[in-house]
Amino acid sequence: MSTMSWLRDTCPQCEHQLVNSRFDTTFRMPDGEERLCFAVPAGLCADCHQLYLDPDLLEVLDIPDGRCVFAIESDGVTQERATQFPV
Repeated sequence: MSTMSWLRDTCPQCEHQLVNSRFDTTFRMPDGEERLCFAVPAGLCADCHQLYLDPDLLEVLDIPDGRCVFAIESDGVTQERATQFPV
């Protein structure tokens, strides 16, 4: 899962730029259960509030029918950036 070649650069809905990164997410399942997933590679459209994931990854995470209700860029990504560009 080190490559994110399946991701697009722009949102298929609004054509704005996607933020391609790793996200900590919460998925709500049809039965109401919520599942947390960490460091999920995905593309986020800040304008449409849509998270785009590899469909195969949804199967691997066992959330094929889940609906993403929360996503935030992973702390690991933020920490990597901070060490690359120290103040």
